[in-house]
Formats: sequence, structure tokens, C-alpha cells
Amino acid sequence: MQGLFPINDNGPKGPKSAHNPFAVEVTRGSIVESRHTGSVAIVESDGSLVAGIGDVKAPVYPRSATKALQAIAVVETAGVDRIHMTDSEISFLCSSHGGEPRHVEAAASLLTRMGLSEADLECGPHWPSHEESARNLAIAGRVPDQLHNNCSGKHSGMLCLAQTLKAPTKGYIELTHPVQQRIMGVMEAMTGYALDNVPVERDGCSVPTWAIPLENLAYGFARFGRPNALQEARQQACKRIREAVFSDPFMVAGTDRYCTDVMNVLSPRAFLKTGAEGVFCASLPDRGLGIALKCDDGSTRGAEMMMTMVLDGLGVLTKNDKEALADRLAVPVKNRRGFQTGIVRPDADFLRF
Repeated sequence: MQGLFPINDNGPKGPKSAHNPFAVEVTRGSIVESRHTGSVAIVESDGSLVAGIGDVKAPVYPRSATKALQAIAVVETAGVDRIHMTDSEISFLCSSHGGEPRHVEAAASLLTRMGLSEADLECGPHWPSHEESARNLAIAGRVPDQLHNNCSGKHSGMLCLAQTLKAPTKGYIELTHPVQQRIMGVMEAMTGYALDNVPVERDGCSVPTWAIPLENLAYGFARFGRPNALQEARQQACKRIREAVFSDPFMVAGTDRYCTDVMNVLSPRAFLKTGAEGVFCASLPDRGLGIALKCDDGSTRGAEMMMTMVLDGLGVLTKNDKEALADRLAVPVKNRRGFQTGIVRPDADFLRF
């Protein structure tokens, strides 16, 4: 429906790389061939800014990085209990998955238990990003459907929420639909940022994504990890989502994916979730800290290295963690023949906290 997702040209603009320091270096041989700039906010659950590097006040579209916050609306309304979701399926609600069989089967199972089908999803189809899954699909002479969409978990959750609210399932992606209005309220409450007059546009999967400053996103994830000040139902929802993801990190991303690999090592000390265009959010429950960052050029390699840098800089990574995540601390750059030509590494001057 035209007009429901206005682009406010007079509103806040996104971060400019000239205002943000170099964060990540990419070498080739002995020289630095490329650099990524970025910004990062680290906030305590009481709202105190622990560190702000670069422009942390400029609103950014968090994209899929906030799926756990969106899932709060599904869990706290008891929709997950109505259809008897397992922990793995709750973890799946937070996913940006690669379209592997477990992910596709989870989406199909949730829809079946709701009395719905793949046709009720409104996220659109695309090929699995997991190469083997995409190849097997093609070999079988099949094409992908909406179950393979990397956001099919979130959309299944939104359909569950629509049924719980006794709202129409059709059109659940629209900004004015009760599902998106409920989620908008949760996002406002968690981040402490009013969303009724900010830039909003459709995400890649067609649901709304609101522009929110990094410092507010970090605050939201600090409260997600330590929700003591929230009402009881929301506290329990945050706890249940965290524990579900920690119990099955595979469902959040998949094989050889950063979020899954790092949480396999760090759970339950760190919850983290990537978003498109270089956004990354994390929660450190034991410390009551939230992290939100953006790599200015939108690259995944830059954002992932920035998150690794911040976790290491905060002392989250133990010696054993570093050994397990060695390829994430200094990412090899290899050519088509498998020769290592360089590394992706932190800029030593970036972190000052």
C-alpha cells in the first residue's frame, strides 16, 4: 500500500564515514589494501553510555539485527505456547538463516501448526545463501519458495502474533497492521526511542524497519540481556528468547555463519545478531551491556571484525575463546587457488575504552 513507508528526506541522515574512524584493515601482502570505517556504541542497562566511538547518535536502519527484540512481542503474548513452540523454534524466530533443511523444516512445521501454509508468508522467495542447500535444491529440479527466505522464521512468528491478537493474517507486513504496531511499541519501549516520526522503510523481507541511533539500539540490547527494570512478562520473554538461542545457536544463522559460530563458543555470555548493511547488535547479560555498531560501507566482513574487536576489547574473550575463534580474530584473505594473500584485521587505533 503506497504511502505507508514514507522516506522522510527532511529527517535525520545516516552516518557519514568522514565522521567515523578507521575500524578494520584489509591487507594484501605487506601493505594495507583497504580500510573500513565505522561507529560503535556500548551502553549499560541503566542507559549510561560506556563508550561511543564515531557518530552513535545518527539514526541507522538496524535491519535484521533487531529480530530478537521483535520476537519479544510474540513470546510475551503467549503465542509461542499456543502452538507449543520448542526452544529451537523460538531461536528460529530470531534468525537470518541460510535456507538449510532444518530452517526450512522449522518454518513449515510452525505454519502447519497454525493451520497456515507457505502461501501465507509475505517475505518473498529467494535461493538459500547456504551453497550446498541451494545446489541440492537445483539438482532436485526445484526452485526456492518463501520457506527458504532468510527471514521466514521472523515472518512465521509474526503470523503467530497475528493469530494471537485475533488480527487478519493477510497484510501482517504493513506498517498499520496490529502486528507491526505491537512490534513498534516493543521497539520503542526497549530502545527508549520514539518511532512515530522517524524515517521508516520496508526491509528486504518487506516488514518495517525504523531508523534508530546506535546508542539507543545498544540500550535496547543491554535491557534485553538484563531486563530487571521491565514488567514481569517482558522480563520473562527476554530471558526465554536468550535461553532458546543459547540452547540452539544453529537456528539463528547456520553452518559457517558468524552468529552461530561465535555464540557456540560464548553462550550464555554473549548474544549477538547481524543485520544487513553492516549493522551488528549484541547483549552481554552478565555485564548488563548492550553493543550496537555499523560498518559505514555496509560490508559484512567489516561489521563482523568490528564485533570481534569490541568483544575482545571488553575482555569477553578468554584464551580458550581466542583459540576457538582464531579465524575470526584475524580472517585470512584467500584467492581462487586457496593461497592466502592477506588478512582482515582490527585497526589498532580504533578502540579507546
